[in-house]
Amino acid sequence: MKEIYIVLTHTGTLLSRIIKSFTKDEFSHISISLDIELNEMYSFGRLNPYNPFWGGFVHEHIDKGTFKRFKRTRAKVYSLRVTEEQYQIMQNNIDQIQIEKDKYKFNIFGLFAAGFHKKIGKEYSFYCAEFVKYIIEQADIDMNLPTVVRPEDFKNVAELQEIYTGLLRKYKSPKINVADILKNNLLIYKPKKEGII
Repeated sequence: MKEIYIVLTHTGTLLSRIIKSFTKDEFSHISISLDIELNEMYSFGRLNPYNPFWGGFVHEHIDKGTFKRFKRTRAKVYSLRVTEEQYQIMQNNIDQIQIEKDKYKFNIFGLFAAGFHKKIGKEYSFYCAEFVKYIIEQADIDMNLPTVVRPEDFKNVAELQEIYTGLLRKYKSPKINVADILKNNLLIYKPKKEGII
C-alpha cells in the first residue's frame, strides 16, 4: 500500500480573500502530494507569486514561490491510503500533465463560478480542486465529490485522515505509526474495476 496527501490551504492573498468572501469556506486552495514531506506537491494555481491571474499547472513547495511569499498560509493536511497501482496511475497522470503543461490553462472563470455552484470549463483547463479531483478519479477512486467541486468539499471525505493543521511553513512530516493505523481501522480504497489488485 501507498499513501497520498491532500493539502488544503488559505494564503490570505487578495484572490483567496475574494474567493472566501463568496464561498465562506475556511480554505481556498488545494494540492495533491505524493510524498509525506510534501516535496511532490502539485496543483493548478498562480505561476508567479506576484500575479494571481497568470496561472497553470504548478509544482508547489512549502519554502518556495507563493507559499514562501505568504508565510502566514494556513493548512490542513490529510492522508489517504491507496494501492500501488492507483498510486502509479496518479503519478503517471501528473507526470504527463507536467510534460504537456504548456497546453493546460488555469480555469479562472470556473474557479469563480464554483463559488456559485456553477460549472464553467473546457478541455485542458483546471482550477485547483478540479485538478485534484481529476487525478484521484483517474485512479478509480470514488470520493463521492460533487460535480462542481471546491477545496472545502474534500473535508467531508470520510476516508481522509487529518494529520496536520496549522501554518504550512511549520509543517513537518509526522511519523506514521503502523499500529495506530491498524488500531483505527482506516478504510482502504479498492479499485472499482474487476481484476485489478
